[in-house]
Amino acid sequence: MTTLAARIIHISITRDWRDVYAFMARPENMPLWASGLSSGLTPDGADWIAPGPLGNARVRFAPDNALGVVDHLVTLENGLTVHNALRVVPNGDGAEVMFTLLRQPDMSDEQFAGDAEWVARDLATLKSILEQKNDGTHHG
Repeated sequence: MTTLAARIIHISITRDWRDVYAFMARPENMPLWASGLSSGLTPDGADWIAPGPLGNARVRFAPDNALGVVDHLVTLENGLTVHNALRVVPNGDGAEVMFTLLRQPDMSDEQFAGDAEWVARDLATLKSILEQKNDGTHHG
């Protein structure tokens, strides 16, 4: 198997890392910040179903853990499975969220760069949600 090119996209969030993890680890919250899942997730046994432009994807999340691991496997209808490595780690009083983007076979430089920009936008949305919830004016 060939090693894929990788890019780590990360963002600092001014919120306790455990709060960030608790929010991110709930699949129900993903459509709030992960735009690729904006149409929602439907539970299906241990997996979740995510409708998308390429058909329904099956998503399996890492079990709840104390290490900040929010990895998820996405299996497309064509059988391709993509491992999305997503981590939350302590960063001072806040958190660092890191997503490892793997360049898929046959992906152009432009597509890889576009995917990286998409992930960065999603992480910025996550930061906005969690820092807004942290300022005491919004609850939920």
